[in-house]
Amino acid sequence: MALSIVHDLPGRIRLRGASREDAHVLSRGRGVRSRAGVLDVRHSAAGVSLLVLYDPSVLERADLLLALHEAFITEPVAGVEMPEEPPQTLTGLFLPLAIRPLMPMGLRQLLALKQAWPRLKKGLGSLIRGALDVDVLDAAAIGLCLLRRDFRTLTSISLLLGLGEFLEQWTRKRSEESLANSLGAQSVKAQLRRGEEEIVIDATALRVGDVVVVRQGQFIPADGVVMDGEGLVDQSLMTGEAALQEKRAGKAVFAGSLLEEGEIFIQATEDGDKTVWRRTLHLLQDAEQRKAGIQGQAERLASRLAPFSLALAALVFLITRDPRRAAAVLLVDYSCAIKLATPLAVLSAMRQATGLGATVRGGRHLEDLAKADAFVFDKTGTLTMASPVVKEIVPYNGWSRVEALRLAACLEEHFPHPVAKAVVHLASEEGLDHAERHATVEYVAAHGVASCLDGQRVLLGSRHFVEEDEEVDVSQMDTVVEAWNTEGRTILYLAVGGELAAGFALEDPARPEAAAVVASLRASGVKRVVMLTGDLEGMAARMAPEIGVTEWISQVLPDDKFRYIKELKEAGYVVAMVGDGMNDAAALAEASVGCCMRQGADMARDAADVVLSTNDLTVLPALRALSVATLGRIRRNFAFIVGINSLLLLGGLFGFSSPALGALLHNSGTIAAALNAIRPYSLPMIPENRQRS
Repeated sequence: MALSIVHDLPGRIRLRGASREDAHVLSRGRGVRSRAGVLDVRHSAAGVSLLVLYDPSVLERADLLLALHEAFITEPVAGVEMPEEPPQTLTGLFLPLAIRPLMPMGLRQLLALKQAWPRLKKGLGSLIRGALDVDVLDAAAIGLCLLRRDFRTLTSISLLLGLGEFLEQWTRKRSEESLANSLGAQSVKAQLRRGEEEIVIDATALRVGDVVVVRQGQFIPADGVVMDGEGLVDQSLMTGEAALQEKRAGKAVFAGSLLEEGEIFIQATEDGDKTVWRRTLHLLQDAEQRKAGIQGQAERLASRLAPFSLALAALVFLITRDPRRAAAVLLVDYSCAIKLATPLAVLSAMRQATGLGATVRGGRHLEDLAKADAFVFDKTGTLTMASPVVKEIVPYNGWSRVEALRLAACLEEHFPHPVAKAVVHLASEEGLDHAERHATVEYVAAHGVASCLDGQRVLLGSRHFVEEDEEVDVSQMDTVVEAWNTEGRTILYLAVGGELAAGFALEDPARPEAAAVVASLRASGVKRVVMLTGDLEGMAARMAPEIGVTEWISQVLPDDKFRYIKELKEAGYVVAMVGDGMNDAAALAEASVGCCMRQGADMARDAADVVLSTNDLTVLPALRALSVATLGRIRRNFAFIVGINSLLLLGGLFGFSSPALGALLHNSGTIAAALNAIRPYSLPMIPENRQRS
């Protein structure tokens, strides 16, 4: 036994093994479910893992680990049924059929019994639990074959049922993506300041009033207020704001944000386990737990017909006293074809979705995407490019727009900062030569750049840097700045020789395909398209009409997004959420179906049900069309299977077909439904020039 703890967070712990024997041992851990403080236990035989959710205020971590250890070293807990090992390969299914003609009659019968026994056991288990489901129907059909010693038909039925189970297992494996892969990949540490010393502690141990120091390139571990220092913070993961935010004394910061430049001292305003970041994790976990119990459509459809088939077979026997007719009715069951054709239709759709540029983690998500009548989009990085561009330049004091841009590009070309790249890119687009005429460029962290040109000091950066630190009067820009601030633009100030030379306005542009995608979704029957953003109202109001969105909410935090999605669902909507940041993760998990962009944060990708392999939104309407086509095909297959098998049942009822002929025709209908299920779907044309980066 080689078990290890791969993820460990307060209230959540995951253990993983490496072999089938480890999976067997881990399954015993489900016995701790009855222990006080344990909220849920999830065992995955395919993933060889065990996830335990618990309440740390009720159950200590050490006590939980001790309880798990005791469960692992004892026999399996009573009442916990070990899952049957699923077929591992198609070879294991078809090999018995291939060697059967070469075996003596006795061995053929033993082989048929061996194949049939697991399904007989499952059917008996369902009867003991009082369930009249597909497993009972399968067991009854197999039982009649055994009573009639019809081992050929028994082998055929076992093969078809095994193939259906194999395909369903394959589908589940494609969708099985552990949410905990990113939640606990590494514990976040905080550098706690005590006097002149710094102590490294776990971020969850921080308490209100603690002071932590954060340096360039580190994640901020606490919600709090900057006490000292200055820096540029990327808080797009938490608020969705694309522009870096300047933080100095008195400014609020969020845990989970990244300090791109500078050094800041933060006084915590929330305990480490109560930050916005931690609340997002808990919301995400709760949402995933609620989504886990939805059944597949194939099983629901097949289960509805199982009692009907059993009742009809019993009625035929009571009326005719002819076991052959009863066997003919029972052997022509509906479930076999439904359980085979439906996963095939789903797998065909999932394969085609990959070609479109999306990975769908299970057939259930195709169903939800087809039924979605509300689409909610994150703005930054989803509807926008998440890369700033210069939208406007206003020159002052005799400077021309061209010369101001040329000088700014000359200064910024030395730095990889996104804002610097935007300035240089515009100059390059306009064909401006910006050969170096200045002295060495001085980079002032979290402020801007400075140099000398013809003996004059040149400055390019924030208002705080140019006006307060360098004492350059920029008040003549106030009217323009007020308008730009209303629109949520990032502003750069260029000053030469102590005078304002120009102002630059930058913004995060909408994706070129965004408007067409929104229009396409509305045309497909989506009732509401909503944009959520952490940006200011002005920025949201300016962008919404550009992309055709009439509903938006600005200045939202992760738990605001989560609550909005929850409210939409409670109002009766089937909600699709599209996002890319950590701040979207809880909302993606809560949504009926969550879709993540290719460049999305790890947590968002793990929480999503659909992950795009391209950054082009045109995949979404195509994927919705594919989902609608998939449901349509499943329904048509269902109608065909019910129709053809109903005719076969009538044939058996009136004696027109024998059990063998009924089984043959039934299997032929099953194959026909399966062939129809795997046909490629015909979809609207998708532009070929999609982005792949």
